[in-house]
Amino acid sequence: MTQVAFHFGAVDKMFYTCRLLRKASGTGARVLVLAEPPVCNHLDEALWGISGTDFVTHCQLPAPEGVLQRSSVVLSTGEFPAQAAFDVMVNLGASVPDGFDTFGRVIEVVSLDETDRQQARQRWKKYTELGYAIERHDLKTQATGPA
Repeated sequence: MTQVAFHFGAVDKMFYTCRLLRKASGTGARVLVLAEPPVCNHLDEALWGISGTDFVTHCQLPAPEGVLQRSSVVLSTGEFPAQAAFDVMVNLGASVPDGFDTFGRVIEVVSLDETDRQQARQRWKKYTELGYAIERHDLKTQATGPA
């Protein structure tokens, strides 16, 4: 069964997501990120500048097959490339995506924004109704933004 985790209280959601993706990429995991187009574009830019010494191989769909296969992180507005296998889905969208249960792990990143928090509550409720146990990570005590 898919593991579902909520990371609540991200002071800077984009920065936290970049760090999360860098960590996942470093373990060899392949990650699909689902988000609205402006968020995908912002995340694409942010991943280029996450660190002066690290690079997270990533692309945005649609992408050529060769690029897709060499990217540890794939940014999508809703498409699931059938030919690519992913270990983790990071959902930055407002709803529970169809097909989430085909991933080994789903991570929901939630900021301090009230609208984001309300949408997260609805997603939490949906996962619970579907019978998923949810792992909760409270980020309020952790540094999640640039110093």
